[in-house]
Amino acid sequence: MRDELLGRPVKDHDYVVVGSSPEEMERLGYRPVGREFPVFLHPQTHEEYALARTERKTSRGYKGFAVQASPEVTLEQDLTRRDLTINAIARDDAGNIIDPYRGVADLRAGILRHVSAAFVEDPVRVLRVARFAARFGFEIAPETLELMREMARNGEIDHLVPERVWQELSQGLMEEQPSRMLLALRACEALARVLPEIDALFGVPQPAQHHPEVDTGLHILLVIDYAAAQRYPLTVRFAALTHDLGKALTPPQYLPKHHGHEHSSVQLVEQLCERLRVPGECRDLALLTARYHGDVHRAQELRPSTVLNLLSAADVYRRPERFEELLAACSCDYHGRKGLEARPYPQAELLRESALAARQIDAGDIARNMGNEPNRIAAAVQTARLDAVTRTLARLRQR
Repeated sequence: MRDELLGRPVKDHDYVVVGSSPEEMERLGYRPVGREFPVFLHPQTHEEYALARTERKTSRGYKGFAVQASPEVTLEQDLTRRDLTINAIARDDAGNIIDPYRGVADLRAGILRHVSAAFVEDPVRVLRVARFAARFGFEIAPETLELMREMARNGEIDHLVPERVWQELSQGLMEEQPSRMLLALRACEALARVLPEIDALFGVPQPAQHHPEVDTGLHILLVIDYAAAQRYPLTVRFAALTHDLGKALTPPQYLPKHHGHEHSSVQLVEQLCERLRVPGECRDLALLTARYHGDVHRAQELRPSTVLNLLSAADVYRRPERFEELLAACSCDYHGRKGLEARPYPQAELLRESALAARQIDAGDIARNMGNEPNRIAAAVQTARLDAVTRTLARLRQR
């Protein structure tokens, strides 16, 4: 109902069945699919139908619930357990809107408001509300924000399993304005609990001549929103989010400069990815971006041998698509600076041309002409690639 009322594409329908039982659903041909919840698949359409249910908190964490589904549970009781009023709107078979918690009014006003005090029983809701803020651009009601703050302070949010944190984070990064997710989590003090490496960046200064926004945390917000505006994939968005983590470890006496922060960033990215069990593709690009984004930005000044080392580290010969994602993530960092979003980024084209030149070297042909001497072959291939990159850089730098 929510997306339909907002005029947004409806991806799926959420059906609630009132006055029935699991036995009756199975007798009618519905196939049970839920272990913890009474959910059934329609025999023809295979859409999900859930029995109206109530929940009772039994332990900490998002799985600590006892579920009761029976013919006596009303639709209003079922809607009471929803997280937000905008998600507690239904339509009956006759087309009548059922809105016991004024969710339609909150949709019109652009407000994210909890349905009941039971909101605090499920820590996932903190992440979901932050994600909805990124998706819809809605404001969080003050009383709901206070409940979220309470859940962060009392440790309820610490019981989230890593997979669920990653699921919500990854979905939030794919929303239209992911910065709003981070700001919402920071406003309720939850960012320091679930993403302490990101929270630590706020208040860390940067050189004003390179970063008009000065604050590293604000820079990250601009970077991920630029990535979203370019419709980059999750791998690029996550790398954009995590590329500067090491700046939080810069000793105060060296601020606002951050020499060598790339190596510190790699360590923190590894730590974050291990904790949240981040998928391999996202982890690998994030580590690559954290380590080499400084080199990519300085591409016009790098020696040919340094450029060739960068290409090898990115595995451009076997994974050219990942090299393109590295350039995309670095461009987000470059453009994610206040007032400088539209400036050109020639470094990407220079490295792209260098990569093309290096990849055009026929290693197989060199090997055939040198016989079975692996060390000499590898050295010859490297020399040929270095010559190709040197010529390319000289040509491009003379423009």
